[in-house]
Amino acid sequence: MIKAGIIGSTGYAGQELVRLLLQHPETEIVWYGSRSYIDQQYADVYRNMFRLVDAKCLDDNMEELAKAADVVFTATPQGLCASLVNENILSQTKIIDLSADFRIKDVKVYEKWYGLEHKSPEFIPEAVYGLCEINREDVKKARLVANPGCYTTCSILTMYPLVKEGLVDPHSIIIDAKSGTSGAGRGAKLPNLFCEVNESIKPYGVTNHRHTPEIEEQLGYAAGEPILINFTPHLVPMNRGILATEYASLKDGVTEAMVQAAYEKYYKNEYFIRLLGSGVYPETRWVEGSNFVDIGYKIDERTCRIVAMGAIDNLVKGAAGQAVQNMNLLFGLPENTGLKLVPMFP
Repeated sequence: MIKAGIIGSTGYAGQELVRLLLQHPETEIVWYGSRSYIDQQYADVYRNMFRLVDAKCLDDNMEELAKAADVVFTATPQGLCASLVNENILSQTKIIDLSADFRIKDVKVYEKWYGLEHKSPEFIPEAVYGLCEINREDVKKARLVANPGCYTTCSILTMYPLVKEGLVDPHSIIIDAKSGTSGAGRGAKLPNLFCEVNESIKPYGVTNHRHTPEIEEQLGYAAGEPILINFTPHLVPMNRGILATEYASLKDGVTEAMVQAAYEKYYKNEYFIRLLGSGVYPETRWVEGSNFVDIGYKIDERTCRIVAMGAIDNLVKGAAGQAVQNMNLLFGLPENTGLKLVPMFP
């Protein structure tokens, strides 16, 4: 059995990790870490775990955790994992970090967009960006996996084949994305109160959302050159889900058959990516509670642009599910082990 520890187990992503790992046939959770609830029963924090978890919340002692666990998940705010990791820890256990601490290769870019001094930049070069469908072979050999963000997972996977195959002008990409409120975390914040969110939709982080450089970096690798994009997220009054609608100019001579062939080339055999094809559009309700990514598109012949659309559950494929997918790769398990989750509806 894989012994797993979680730091930040009482946040939304951390609780989702617990839910998934409890159902994983090859994993045992040995550490429920939470600074806010030390010594409290985990099931008292999340009553859905009543009679399922008989354990108290522990602290974030990474040194002790590294001795007890084969893999450590850090579902924590930005900066914490970087402040805890060191060579001794990485020599004893594998780390899957759900924060942004090791996602961006240029430490100056990270510090600019996140407003933090990086505490362990020496580990950035070896960290593998854990977007499994793209970096699968690198993940298998990693000690430190940077689990991608929710907006970035949806945005990158939706556009990646088109950029990689050179079918679109990568500098023309505009991404309009919508997220449920769980993406903001469990902390009490005035803008996320029911009366503030219900019956409304609002953009935020316009031109400066911190997932922007992550998307640019990864799509830039696909394009073979640095790129700039416009990325605008929106908050919508639902619990879960992300829908990304992405626009790009097609290069001369690109046909619908070429677009479909590109998607099939990269994703036809991917268990977690469901290609809807042209004119069929994804909806968040059809992926809720699952690790699936639904992708559809429509070519606008009048403007010579493509509208590509992707949908995910932000807490599963956008966080905890992807982390478990990375764990499966790290330990040589079938990638979908413990993740054959049928989407919930209604």
